Amino acid sequence: MRVAFVGKGGSGKTTLSALFARYTASHGGPVVAVDADINQHLGMALGVADGALPRPMGSHLTEIKEYLRGDNPRISSASAMVKTTPPGRGSRLLRLDESHDPIHSGFAAVTPEGPRLMVTGPFSEGDLGVACYHSKVGAVELYLNHLVDGAGEYVVVDMTAGADSFASGLFTRFDMTFLVAEPTRQGVSVYRQYRDYAAADDVPIAVVGNKVHGPGDVAFLREHVGDDLLVCLEHSTAIRAMEQGRPFTLHDLEPANSEALGTLLAHLDAQEKDWPRFGRQAVRFHLRNAEAWANRATGEDLAAQIDPDFVFGPTRVSLSR
Repeated sequence: MRVAFVGKGGSGKTTLSALFARYTASHGGPVVAVDADINQHLGMALGVADGALPRPMGSHLTEIKEYLRGDNPRISSASAMVKTTPPGRGSRLLRLDESHDPIHSGFAAVTPEGPRLMVTGPFSEGDLGVACYHSKVGAVELYLNHLVDGAGEYVVVDMTAGADSFASGLFTRFDMTFLVAEPTRQGVSVYRQYRDYAAADDVPIAVVGNKVHGPGDVAFLREHVGDDLLVCLEHSTAIRAMEQGRPFTLHDLEPANSEALGTLLAHLDAQEKDWPRFGRQAVRFHLRNAEAWANRATGEDLAAQIDPDFVFGPTRVSLSR
């Protein structure tokens, strides 16, 4: 199952992404946490030292594309492969339970409490003033397009802040999106914006109230987001200690906050895996990107990359090689 954490900058989505990844890993099964935020702090929240961070995916797009395209005859070269290019027959697909492929082994690091960490990476000096961060996040979209995940397997993605996720089709690549909202007018305004943008694409969203101090905060969130409010996490001295770099384990969490993480996991597990929808969305966004800019950028008609006979999901798993 894939889950995205989104929200206003400063809402705590990176912290909750890290907590949820730790909590999910503690229940067994493979968990990959992906830092797709322009502010690369997920590794820190997962207890990974700067020197132990994995290679950034966004700086090695050509390498990733070369592997994923495999011998798919519809993709002429890695340079003709864009962030929305869907898999087809001959493409190399990825499995979380078979993680010895070059993508997981080359771009993931094990964190102290179990989840593997993958990162898009920050801007490099050569990017400044000339590159858009979405070019790096495209590596995550390609990764998710080529991933066949099953029950009890999880990808947790810390997304860019606000509605910036809608600059690509990445926001449709998830089984569930948790929108982290503080009990403030700014927090709920981001929720409304995200809800309205996502409505046409059948993207499931639940709101996670964060930094809640009492019943009044819960009532405020309930008033403004209604039934979309799934659960609230109370203001936490244990989480603040983690954010300050002091020793932290899940056992330090307040019982109410630990329960809240359990509610998130149960809600994610209850989602129905909809591979046909996933495939339709992948094709639609690829055609939109091809027409808008990618055909011109590559000099090819990228609609030809769509394999009409390819079936998304576990029915066409080609072993990584």
